[in-house]
Amino acid sequence: MAAPVLVVFSVVCIITIAYYLIVLLKNVNNFLKKSSVLNLIPHEKPHWLLGHILDYPGPNDAGLKFQREMVAVYPYISLYWLGYVPLVMVSHPSTVKAILKTSEPKGNVYNLIRPWVGDGLLVSKGDKWARNRRLLTPAFHFDILRPYINIKNKAADVFVSNMKRFADRNEYFEVFAEVSMFTLDVILKCAFSYDIDCQNLKEKHPYVVAVTALADLSLDRFFKPWFHSDFIYFLTPSGREFKKHCNFVHKVAEEIIENRQKALVTSSVEQDIVKSKRCMDFLDILLTAKDENGIGLSQMEIRDEVDTFLFEGHDTTASAISWTMFSLAEHPEHQAAVQREVDDLMAGKKTENIEMEDLVNLPYLTMCIKESMRLHTPVPFIQRELAQEMIIEGQKIPSGVVISVPVYNVHHNPLIWDNSTEFRPDRFSPENVEKRDPFAFIPFSAGSRNCIGQNFAMHEIKLILARLFYKYTLELDPNHKVEKKQALVMRTMTGIRMKPVPRVPDTAE
Repeated sequence: MAAPVLVVFSVVCIITIAYYLIVLLKNVNNFLKKSSVLNLIPHEKPHWLLGHILDYPGPNDAGLKFQREMVAVYPYISLYWLGYVPLVMVSHPSTVKAILKTSEPKGNVYNLIRPWVGDGLLVSKGDKWARNRRLLTPAFHFDILRPYINIKNKAADVFVSNMKRFADRNEYFEVFAEVSMFTLDVILKCAFSYDIDCQNLKEKHPYVVAVTALADLSLDRFFKPWFHSDFIYFLTPSGREFKKHCNFVHKVAEEIIENRQKALVTSSVEQDIVKSKRCMDFLDILLTAKDENGIGLSQMEIRDEVDTFLFEGHDTTASAISWTMFSLAEHPEHQAAVQREVDDLMAGKKTENIEMEDLVNLPYLTMCIKESMRLHTPVPFIQRELAQEMIIEGQKIPSGVVISVPVYNVHHNPLIWDNSTEFRPDRFSPENVEKRDPFAFIPFSAGSRNCIGQNFAMHEIKLILARLFYKYTLELDPNHKVEKKQALVMRTMTGIRMKPVPRVPDTAE
């Protein structure tokens, strides 16, 4: 009996080996065909095994300098080999437009954060993305956004009060730490009517710590294609740390949802709003939204969207505010111009609150914010994965290939932006904006998959900066070097240190 069993086992082994060999040869053949087409795209000579990985200095100032040099050489389209994984880079409005005007799904870097944000608007695709985008769009209607201005002013009261403590002690503070607390406070209260008094905590909030770690770990994993497999990655110390932080942010989201659902056990959303004297928020939309078939979001879909908005609603906005504060502290003449504009706005007002109608009367501040977002690019890159073959700039790109839109490169493309490392708010004067392709400046992405919350974010950024510069002049710490750290959002290696100096009373009181 042993001999027949051995023969059968041998035959099974041979068939199995043959099958996987055929699959391997087929994949190699497909790769060679695809790479022969892709290699027609302009690119630097790659390493035979690592591609262009060794060319990139890292997600730091040296890496950003490298990106500016590369976009000067390849201003429209280029190819980057991440080992054997091809990335097609588009960095000019004409090539960026070609991809962002489509609704192609997000690329592989977003799959790396899927265990964190789930299948929310940021990473979902196809019919699910289109359905959920329709369901959630009402959450950002002007009538919904209007009452949030009061919540943002109250959060700004706490922020400005904290600045007074630093001013009274003539003390420098770390910008990202303070601003992240403010933006977390705003998103929790506006989107979820959830108050944990995070701005008054004496240490960094664990949610902010977790989100920062998740962003850093995700980017580190992206540049190590051998860790793109979930099975391999989650066996590593980094993978276990990633999972630990994921569990924490999920716990926060689930707690927010559970608290609201408990409040709704004995009442409807409308009754709860009246009873709690709050405005309708994002979570109300999530809980009540129904599609054309009368079907709402599942419990998991609700958690995914909460996780997505907690991340996107505070971290990216904190980066934009922090870098604008840095830009204006670095350029006192522009800071003074912003203060004059805010003084004019505040003249005759009975309170220091910024109303919704005031936001359109801050044109110079808006120009400074946009120039800072161009220069420091809070969201440094976007990705799309082609569902079908495309022709971009005369180059054929096969389906399945990931298109990377390095937003930082777009914002520093020398064909569009002269002396791109200079801070010049006049680039965003109405006449200059009118002359420029709208896809040259894409801090909130563009096209059908643009940021659904961009108006919410811009209102928040303008409000807190107007409130801050009305009371204080910001001065950078001359003994602290600011170095960029590029992750899912633009941060710093060791923070930004500055101090608030009270302004002359007759102009700020």
